[in-house]
Amino acid sequence: MSKRVLILGAFAAIYLLWGSTYFAIALGLKSIPPFLLMALRSLGGGLILVALNGRGVMHTSLSSWVNAATCGVLFFVGCHGVLAYAQQSVPSGIAAILLATIPFWILLIDFLFPQTRRPKAMTLAALLPGLAGVAIVAWQSAGHSNVSVLPIILLLGASLSWAAGTVLSRRTSNHESSTLSAGMQLSIGGAVLFAVSLTSGEFGEFSLHNASPVSLAAVAYLAIAGSVIGFAAFRWLLGNVSTSMVSTYIFVNPIIAVLLGTLVLGEPFSASMLFGGLLVIASVIATWRAEQATPSSTEPDRSLPVPRPLLRPADGRRGRVADTHDCVSRRFSRLT
Repeated sequence: MSKRVLILGAFAAIYLLWGSTYFAIALGLKSIPPFLLMALRSLGGGLILVALNGRGVMHTSLSSWVNAATCGVLFFVGCHGVLAYAQQSVPSGIAAILLATIPFWILLIDFLFPQTRRPKAMTLAALLPGLAGVAIVAWQSAGHSNVSVLPIILLLGASLSWAAGTVLSRRTSNHESSTLSAGMQLSIGGAVLFAVSLTSGEFGEFSLHNASPVSLAAVAYLAIAGSVIGFAAFRWLLGNVSTSMVSTYIFVNPIIAVLLGTLVLGEPFSASMLFGGLLVIASVIATWRAEQATPSSTEPDRSLPVPRPLLRPADGRRGRVADTHDCVSRRFSRLT
């Protein structure tokens, strides 16, 4: 199977499966508390991925576990846990729309703390149609819902947490299996979510006998489709394509979420929403083309200082490097 096919399949997973998880969360919340719901999702999916890479876990370095713990908390506590908590009072479609701000947080982090090169203006411009499309869909959806300020702020904070985890995960990527890394992050994030659920008193309010079959099915779907398949695909994409390109799934997910809300929950769908959806798709295509037009991320950022080597060439030929070496030697001899 070619790498292009794998990339397309991975994008299909994070576009379609993750787009439907907002609806699944809404179903799960009908009888399961938010932090416990996301703990079951994360820990269930994480243990499956870790089991598939059992031998690799034994050879994982301490630094890899530290990175997995940091990313796991950012992804699944700071984002998913807060998302489920806020979604108790926010419709699934609006929640997905607010999380569509993740690419802009990623660009801001990459701009403020560049590793190799800062995001290009062309990439930023390509994201603008997606932002406009998301705004149109949000305006149409919010017009039919009473949404307070607090959950909106929480969802924006969840977006920032996921963006920070995305950038950190890419920058600390190593040669370990992407599914193993995903399993480690999910398992640690799920364990922390269980602790949050316990300390918040959710266990005292929850009874397994009161959990509806629909909510339990939603947990299974979230664990397998959302965590095992979706997050493994997401982790693999981070190591094979640019962070900005991976983040375009955020523009597609709200459309899937709104469509499910319209078809299943009877939420309104207007021509303005359709236009917003078309802008979202256009932004995905524009971002792809902008990334293809920019230099590879392995090339140094010309705006950052790059030290020159001070060693003489092995073949003995003089040139800029040799002259630099001689200049430093002469200055050093004067000091001594």
